[in-house]
Amino acid sequence: MLEEKKMQRINELANKKKDEGLSPEESAEQKTLRDEYLKSFRKSFRNQLKNIEWTD
Repeated sequence: MLEEKKMQRINELANKKKDEGLSPEESAEQKTLRDEYLKSFRKSFRNQLKNIEWTD
């Protein structure tokens, strides 16, 4: 998964967006971090699905 530092930054930006809004640079950073997180999540999820074995 994503580094802890990046996850904390995603949460910081989300909270700041709720409270006071984000600058254009922060919005771009948030989008980049979220895209990276989703890419990592999808890769991890696909690997989990590949390791599932069906039995009857």
